Amino acid sequence: MTCGFQGCPSVADIQGFRPSQGGRVLDRGGASLGRLTYVRRVNVPLSRVPRHVRAAFIAVEDRRFFYHHGVDWRSAARALVRNISRGDVSEGFSTITMQVVRNAFVPQLAQERTLRRKLIEIYLAGRLERSLSKQQILALYLNVIYMGNGAYGVEAASRDLFGKDVDRLTVAEGATLAALVRGPSVYSPRRHPDRAVARRNLVLAVMAREHYLPDSLAERARRQPLVLSPAEWRPREDRSFALDPVRAAVDSLLGDQQLGDLIVYTTLDARAQRAAENAVRRQADAIDRGLGRRRDTLQGALVAIDPRNGEIRAVVGARRYVPGGFNRALGARRQPGSAFKPFVYAAALARGMTPAAVVMDTPVELTRHGQVWRPVNYDGRYAGPLTLRRALMRSANAATVRLGESVGERRVAALARRAGIRSPLDPVPALALGAGAVTPLELVTAYAPFANGGWRVTPSLIRRIEAGDGTVLWRATPRRPERVMGAAEAFQLTSMLESVVDGGTGRPVRDRGVRGAVAGKTGTTNDGTDVWFVGYTPTVVAAVWFGYDAPRPIAPSASGGRLAAPAWASFYLDGWFERDPADWDPPPGMVRREIDAFNGELANRWCPVTQQEYFRAGSEPTRICTVHKAPLMTRLEDFARKVGEALRELLKGRDRER
Repeated sequence: MTCGFQGCPSVADIQGFRPSQGGRVLDRGGASLGRLTYVRRVNVPLSRVPRHVRAAFIAVEDRRFFYHHGVDWRSAARALVRNISRGDVSEGFSTITMQVVRNAFVPQLAQERTLRRKLIEIYLAGRLERSLSKQQILALYLNVIYMGNGAYGVEAASRDLFGKDVDRLTVAEGATLAALVRGPSVYSPRRHPDRAVARRNLVLAVMAREHYLPDSLAERARRQPLVLSPAEWRPREDRSFALDPVRAAVDSLLGDQQLGDLIVYTTLDARAQRAAENAVRRQADAIDRGLGRRRDTLQGALVAIDPRNGEIRAVVGARRYVPGGFNRALGARRQPGSAFKPFVYAAALARGMTPAAVVMDTPVELTRHGQVWRPVNYDGRYAGPLTLRRALMRSANAATVRLGESVGERRVAALARRAGIRSPLDPVPALALGAGAVTPLELVTAYAPFANGGWRVTPSLIRRIEAGDGTVLWRATPRRPERVMGAAEAFQLTSMLESVVDGGTGRPVRDRGVRGAVAGKTGTTNDGTDVWFVGYTPTVVAAVWFGYDAPRPIAPSASGGRLAAPAWASFYLDGWFERDPADWDPPPGMVRREIDAFNGELANRWCPVTQQEYFRAGSEPTRICTVHKAPLMTRLEDFARKVGEALRELLKGRDRER
């Protein structure tokens, strides 16, 4: 049978209808992250709704529900006579079935007060009665009806007002719910408790009159005080930072195809997401406490991806969640400071340099376009000649600027872009120190090739989207990886960044108890305006940022190691279960040599600090260190030994002549 009005559902639509609960968003293991659309509704079967609650709604909304076929023509006639006598349409005659039609099948007509809408409701009410049983219609009604304060259905309203499931409601509480339908805002128990109690008592009186309650029980319920739960109900999981990006992605992928409750399978990890949210909030609070101030406007962000495939595992866009708020992990462009330096060193390795190559860490002065720039080291001290490993480990600004100029700022910018940074990067000397603004997501994406052997990844958030019946509406297709740096260079740079964590500016990560294979880099911008730590293992790359939306210094002597690295450690320890092996394996074709840690030459037995270093075959050093020599006594002993050996050889020669 066809409908003569636009928007009318078919019999199949009616029989297959289920009130929306907002869809489901699942993590990579199938655990729930929250709902795709925020709908305060929890569907319950009719068997879960107590008889006295059902009776309350029937008594005041449609006392002849079980005797009509969708339209109560007696009530319709009475309303028609009264409206004609008054000269208006102030009195309606909607049955429970007609209310189901209005709320479930033609909600777009809900605000109309026209003859057309009423005719559609009458027509569809008959179709509904022919398609469903009375019990099914009542169940739909109790799940779709709007109950005020954003809650739909009796279960959501029960949790919101009384803090308990509907099957635990008292007679008085059930009557309070039924009282809401006629005017959810007018009879709101939180805003207008006196009106709510008066309307509740009217419901109880009607229930007694219609013989749903004994007079004594109705009177006892009328004397009950109105006791509400202290806080409005809102599912905790619906406050996850991960949901807004998922919703935006689904909107982009499906557009108008979004019908019914979707199931979205994401790349996220529920445990990692919770740990990330806690880490950002707690560290921001700790920073404020350390400065002796109350909760300030300091903000934070964290994003973590899998370097093997680019799948996003956790995303936190702010210190505290605000629905629809700005997600700094995905959209805030801030200078990364020293967290950008690995790209300078990666470009140097790609040009044939090795971790044992030496760069000068001395005061530097550069002039470009008439402007003089004198970058200084964080602590104002200079170390002179440093290997690339130790320069990165110390986060030496002067050495890094010299290296960037030697390699070429354009090459540095080009490598960073190939690795995954999309924001503009001006090829200027200050780029070496992180002068170009990037997002946290861009930074972890660009770090991924360091962790995975040199391959660029594409960030992804959704694996597939299904309709409520299991039909696949969209599925992600794997993207072909692109090599952006050699496996040898990626391994060397990762080894250098492990030194940053083991004994450099990233040492707070180890101090917090993180063990195993971890590499990373701190970042601090001028005056401590932004602090970063980007750390990674073979299975996760995560960036943490703290700062103010309107940039200003966070604290005196603020640094990424002191303020951001602890949050990274908390996230990893609390949220990451893929514990990694002791270290990355060197790729084929590399040789290991023990070098002097300070000058990069092959170590001799007197070098005070040595380093096991890997080189591409043919690039390893061949010169033995001549800087570090034996102590004076050892040299005298060696001289005496050599003189003795020479004398013995001389005496042996004379004996042979005789």
